[in-house]
Amino acid sequence: MKLNKTESVSRRRKEVEKYLHISLANTGSFSLDEEMAATRHCEHMIGVTQVPLGVAGPLKYRTLQSPFQEVYLPLATTEGALIASINRGCKAIVESGGAVVDSYDVGATRGPVFYTKNLKESDRLNIFLDAHLKEMQQLVRVTSNHCTLKKIFSRGVGQYRFVRFVFDTQDAMGLNMVTIATEKIAQYIEEKTGIVCVSLSGNYCVDKKPSWLNAIEGRGSKVWAEVVIPETVIKSILKTTAQNIYDVWISKCMMGSVMSGSMGYNAQFANVLAAVFLATGQDIAHVIECSIGITTTEVRGKDLYVSVYLPDLLVGTVGGGTELATQKEALQILGVYGKDKKQFVGIIGAAVLAGEISLLASLAEGTLAKAHIKLARGKK
Repeated sequence: MKLNKTESVSRRRKEVEKYLHISLANTGSFSLDEEMAATRHCEHMIGVTQVPLGVAGPLKYRTLQSPFQEVYLPLATTEGALIASINRGCKAIVESGGAVVDSYDVGATRGPVFYTKNLKESDRLNIFLDAHLKEMQQLVRVTSNHCTLKKIFSRGVGQYRFVRFVFDTQDAMGLNMVTIATEKIAQYIEEKTGIVCVSLSGNYCVDKKPSWLNAIEGRGSKVWAEVVIPETVIKSILKTTAQNIYDVWISKCMMGSVMSGSMGYNAQFANVLAAVFLATGQDIAHVIECSIGITTTEVRGKDLYVSVYLPDLLVGTVGGGTELATQKEALQILGVYGKDKKQFVGIIGAAVLAGEISLLASLAEGTLAKAHIKLARGKK
């Protein structure tokens, strides 16, 4: 018996609930706490914009220190074919034995700019910062029990000195707490040196903008994910060959990115990140910086090695939009709500890897337009 659209959605929800042993109470209806949303998330609130929420998976992955596990990926999007594509990438990864992920916590950053008049005063501020790190760390602890100042570095140009403060924010994304902490530090610097902070954010964070500084230094977390896809999986699931995918990768992600001056060398990081961010209550504007990254491939016999590197992944499992009911449930589906930011980062890395595999394969087999006609326009 053929199911209609409503029945199909209901069946899929029940499958996920059975697999996860939870009830998805808030994913199918208006479930927003209006009072909380209006006072903590959205000023002058008049309503809710709804975005369809789906799942891809299961996705199999492990960290360097843990055994393999499987998760379903909650994804919010209005782009037909996206979840189907990620789902195909997940299946390829599962059939290949699973993805391996690794990550490193860099920390959330805030980068104010100070007016230093001349080089001598700029040097004086630089020396002061080096000499008073412990005092500034103590100030930060007063502002929050969950925020720690890890390190400072600065650069001067003309009459300005830009300072980049790097914080450990535990499981929170943490930009609110680092902003409050940085303001406290800036006031301390002004009091002790007489040097004025012109702006609490001087574009040296670098927040919600693509930048080579974040690509090189990292921000939030750095994450890597990799998998070797056997020839049998490439043929049966991706419908192409390792060499064809490699040819698309080097011409698109490498040469095409060079020719266009892209900040990042990948196929569609932003597509996957936006869907995950929206589903799990992340700050969606961070996609613009988090999507800077690199995809690499290598033909190994008739198999294919694929990896992704995201140097700037700013996410959290507690606070902000993660407290909204549906977004909370999405994080619960992943098993990371309120905890395990490192695990969440690894899952995102593996999800991005799945998206890259599927899109590169689609381009290699020449079915990108066909898939969008069928799935995004509902045509056969």
